[in-house]
Amino acid sequence: MTRQLSISFNWQGSVDYDAALTRVRMAEDAGVDTAWVAEAWGRDCFTLLALMARDTRRIHLGTGIVNTYSRTPAALAQHFATLDELSGGRMLIGLGTSGHRVIEHWHGVPFQPSLTRLREYVEIIRLILRGEPLHYAGKVFTLQRGFRLRFQPVRDSIPIFIASLTPKSVAQTARIADGWMPVLIPLSHLRQEIQRFRGLVQQAGRDPHGVTIRSPGSVTVTHDVEKARQEGKAHIAFYLTNMGDYYREQLTRMGHEDTVATVRQAWAAGGHSAGIAAVPDSLVDSLFFAGSVEACVERLQAQAEAGIDMHTVQVAMDDPQTAARDLATLVG
Repeated sequence: MTRQLSISFNWQGSVDYDAALTRVRMAEDAGVDTAWVAEAWGRDCFTLLALMARDTRRIHLGTGIVNTYSRTPAALAQHFATLDELSGGRMLIGLGTSGHRVIEHWHGVPFQPSLTRLREYVEIIRLILRGEPLHYAGKVFTLQRGFRLRFQPVRDSIPIFIASLTPKSVAQTARIADGWMPVLIPLSHLRQEIQRFRGLVQQAGRDPHGVTIRSPGSVTVTHDVEKARQEGKAHIAFYLTNMGDYYREQLTRMGHEDTVATVRQAWAAGGHSAGIAAVPDSLVDSLFFAGSVEACVERLQAQAEAGIDMHTVQVAMDDPQTAARDLATLVG
């Protein structure tokens, strides 16, 4: 059975644009469904997406994620309509609120009310893409001059995926989104969280299987499992200590209160190295799996059985031929 897979591109560190384009073309040739480009306080996501749109033909392209503070809803609608035109209708909109530290101390914008703002972004972007006059009266935005997008979009509706993790934000996602990008859900809790989400979608009067669910973590084919595990630990430790309350509350709800406390105490006492070392192998393996291609196929099967629709994967790029073969194996 063919799996719906995605790859992702980071927003920080060094970048080789030619290598990135080679990677996305390889993924396209292997049958990967989507390439997501993230954005935080490194490179912007839209520049690389524009390059990918020109250099590929079939693979979907999405923002994974762009926040709903640093650009207006109209600016985002312009970005996505333009990229959808450039790619021939292959864009996916990935939105999230980010967190108060990033929004207030990088972008200098007050963070609240985050859920209301996110909902209004979704409504305004959809209105603009439909080509309707921009008349909108919300709690955050009041737009009454009736501007229209001055070109015809390729599609009048682009699927919107939302990254959310608090109970209220997940419930709103179930009501308004085309896709859900959950965060920090261990494999042992994945089935029940997906079942809960599908129930919320149904309560909203929607088809419970009409919303695509992307995996909360990645599956990496590599011979250096320990290196991949350390990268996963660094991600977890940073989010538990530096990215606000939502992330530690998420893992606390799922039974990892002691680990959350231990990692935070270690980071406070010994810095990032101590915090990373305090993350147990069992937790990182339940969130970010790494191993042989055969072991990764088994993990993808377990995620699919839990209810995941779209799986995020990585393959080591040391040998391009092997990487291409591994990707094709993961696709199935």
